[in-house]
Amino acid sequence: MIRKLSKVFFLLGLVALVGCQKKNEVGLYSIYQLDKYKQEKPLIKLPAEWEKQAGLMTAFPKGIEVYRSTKNINSKGTNLFLVVFNPRLGIDLKPVLSTSAKTPSTFFSEETGDVYAAINAGFFTSTTSLSHVQFNNTVSSVNVRSLTRALSGVNTTYYPTRAAFGLSKDFKPQVSWVYSVGTGNGVLYSYPTPSPNEEGKPAQAVPSATFPQGGAIWDVATVIGGSPMLVKDSVVNISATNEMIAVDNTSSRARSAIGYLANGNIVLLAAEGGNAPTAPGLTLKEVADIMLEAGCKGAINLDGGGSSAMTVNGAQTIKPSDTAGERRVISALIVKKR
Repeated sequence: MIRKLSKVFFLLGLVALVGCQKKNEVGLYSIYQLDKYKQEKPLIKLPAEWEKQAGLMTAFPKGIEVYRSTKNINSKGTNLFLVVFNPRLGIDLKPVLSTSAKTPSTFFSEETGDVYAAINAGFFTSTTSLSHVQFNNTVSSVNVRSLTRALSGVNTTYYPTRAAFGLSKDFKPQVSWVYSVGTGNGVLYSYPTPSPNEEGKPAQAVPSATFPQGGAIWDVATVIGGSPMLVKDSVVNISATNEMIAVDNTSSRARSAIGYLANGNIVLLAAEGGNAPTAPGLTLKEVADIMLEAGCKGAINLDGGGSSAMTVNGAQTIKPSDTAGERRVISALIVKKR
């Protein structure tokens, strides 16, 4: 009898143990599966005026998003498009340079592989690039090294350091004032402040390893030059005077810009201009404010006016300000699958 009771108690205990284990397994399973139900962190936090453009994101992978805003800025209508992407998720930022000028949409269509977007890039004259273009350590052109400006009626050579956006080999973005030191493509140096050149004042020395102070070789693999700096260290810092760049700074015109967020995501902005009253365009300060409002830790201005154009998923976004349509440019930024 005692043996039978012992066997019954053993079986009851075994059932209870199995039941507890099942309950624990369900509980543990639920805990381990929490990540499955977590909402993904947004690539960017934007004001309510920005709307995600699902129609332009067909078949886009995780890690790239497109937004549009038509909010009024200082009583002006706008048409703004923003592309944000995470370069650590297999998405490349590829600066490209052409020997002949072509439209950003042509750059887009001629690029091989899975291409998501293209935007005009640096400054140029005729078929000569005036901005740094570099992809995966291969330099195609450097920022303009010298300018001639009148000083007391005498042509004088200036050597400006200009803004550039860089991406390290492990995909960490940054912005800086740069100069290619030496002959040929030289060695790219970055500086914590721009060389203090100013039109109408004596020219500063040629930038070097020791001037401006604090210079260092810029350890980046991919670079696109522009001008001027818009945002540095999360503060609006428009250094057009020192960079000696006149881009109708206070005029309303089409604009293009590139920046990055604290999380390392990259932001491309295209602002329509020349189409009053719906979108007359923006001043440099207004572009800088937009990039800062979007959360950019750093941002630089790209070529604008008639050069501004952005193609996303094969479709043009902003209306070009040139009456003939998209302007042919020398360099572009391609966003594509790595």
